[in-house]
Amino acid sequence: MMRVAGKIVARALDLCREMVKPGVKTIDLDRAVEELFVKEGAKSLFKGYPGRVPFPAVTCISVNEQVVHGIPGSRALAEGEIVKVDTACSVEGWCADAAVSLPVGEISQEKSRLIRTGEEILQLAMESMAHSSWWSEVAQAMQAKAKLAGFSMVTQYVGHGIGRTMHEVPQVPNYWHNSMKKTDFRLEPGVVLAVEPMVNMGGHLCDTLRDHWTVVTRDGLPSVHVEHTVAVLEQGIYVITAREETWIPGPGGKSLAGA
Repeated sequence: MMRVAGKIVARALDLCREMVKPGVKTIDLDRAVEELFVKEGAKSLFKGYPGRVPFPAVTCISVNEQVVHGIPGSRALAEGEIVKVDTACSVEGWCADAAVSLPVGEISQEKSRLIRTGEEILQLAMESMAHSSWWSEVAQAMQAKAKLAGFSMVTQYVGHGIGRTMHEVPQVPNYWHNSMKKTDFRLEPGVVLAVEPMVNMGGHLCDTLRDHWTVVTRDGLPSVHVEHTVAVLEQGIYVITAREETWIPGPGGKSLAGA
């Protein structure tokens, strides 16, 4: 059932990929995703999410220096920007959550490299999960790749367990240091995680705007956010929010086609 929700989330993000171009308003992306959810009988996990102000949309749309939790509105996307679209839904009580970072028209080489690095870090995390026993092993690999690229990993926000509700234990950090040993957890069959690296072009520090939701980089430099809902199974890693059936084999390296 999580895969059912995951396919809908994947379709929603594909819809946004098709729509993103200069002049498109962020609210137009949100409305298109909401229409898809209604058509598919899926429940948005974002709209009405509790906070000082309930979240008002079915997507978080964050542009440039906005890291996560941006509120869709009348802002028109402009050539050269990076837009991040994050959305989640449930079907019959089972949840899925994913995000993409997209270029708006032609973007600079450094912004392209930032997007590519974020995507590579997410892929590295999923591949590492297939061969690691503890989350700390994965987090260290993610952090090292961001540092090697000259970028920084956001530390104020993390991924999460997911299943019957969107936010379940454990917390899933994209970075690691020894003081976090007590929060480490085993990667064993049945664990399902929303893995979501947030990578900044500049420093790692972030602030929240007065709307109580939108998170921005403190130095004003761009950020990217990518995410998949990922299941640990005995055969390997299964990407619940991928477009197509996607397995990453475990240590045995056997083909998982048709599993």
